[in-house]
Amino acid sequence: MHPSRLAPGTGIVNVPGGGLALRTADGEFLRIDTGRADGEALTHRLVTGSGSGARSGSGSGSGGKAAEAHANDELAPLVRAFEEAGYAVPATAGPRPGPLRGRAVLLLGDTDLTAPLARFAAAEGAEPRAVEPKRVTELVEGHAPDDPTAVVWCLDSPVPEGLWDKADRLPEVRVGWLRCHREGAHMWIEPVASAPGDVTSAHVRLRRLAATPAHRELAAYWAGHRTPDTGPHPTEASAALIASLLTADLVAWAAGEQHRASALPARRRLRRVDLRDLTVTDHPVLPVPRVAPLPAPAEPVGTRP
Repeated sequence: MHPSRLAPGTGIVNVPGGGLALRTADGEFLRIDTGRADGEALTHRLVTGSGSGARSGSGSGSGGKAAEAHANDELAPLVRAFEEAGYAVPATAGPRPGPLRGRAVLLLGDTDLTAPLARFAAAEGAEPRAVEPKRVTELVEGHAPDDPTAVVWCLDSPVPEGLWDKADRLPEVRVGWLRCHREGAHMWIEPVASAPGDVTSAHVRLRRLAATPAHRELAAYWAGHRTPDTGPHPTEASAALIASLLTADLVAWAAGEQHRASALPARRRLRRVDLRDLTVTDHPVLPVPRVAPLPAPAEPVGTRP
């Protein structure tokens, strides 16, 4: 029997008077029915990853080897069940690779925000690097790399009109598109988009305008008809928080949100970070469907002669 051990995050609990239970990485408890197998031997087998499930002191010589073989035969189906359910992994397996391994993360914008994001993304296995806006143009025009790629654009200011228009086309070429910007004391982290039909920055603007009675004022603010910015700018702590949230969205993008625990998927979640007290609020947001063109005006009915 090949050696296996408990998967990261899982553990076996010996419940007094209740036998063995498995605590999954998600915090769920599952009762373990060991059948005729020895529970202590199973625990030893899965914790140590040793090839033998027999306990020490089971004897030596031919009798001890026979007992060990018998114990392994009883444990084999249990260990196999753990493996098939994902609760055990090969004992020789190395540490779990970072969830962003093999992904390129291209960063644009203010370095106070992108620098901590680069560190956090690299810690999760990504290959981050700073690029110029012309790289976005190249990606949109079909020069995307073979490896999965995401673009993250962070601004310590409102978004100038038209700046992200071209980047909004990145999901059409299957490039991940994630962005954040600041308006006064609020930092907005927009949903990650990675496929046609996902929420773009243009969609977010339309949804926000539709949700406020001050849509004319908000549109004027975005258009630049405002007094000079007075902050507050992100501090080291708030920048780290923002970078952490962006990294979490990148992980969701890389995993296809398979392990999503939040009520809102990253592709449909608009986040607002208050820089004054570091509170985070989530808001659902949907893409805006294209409006069908108006029908051509009917030909005027002629008058009778």
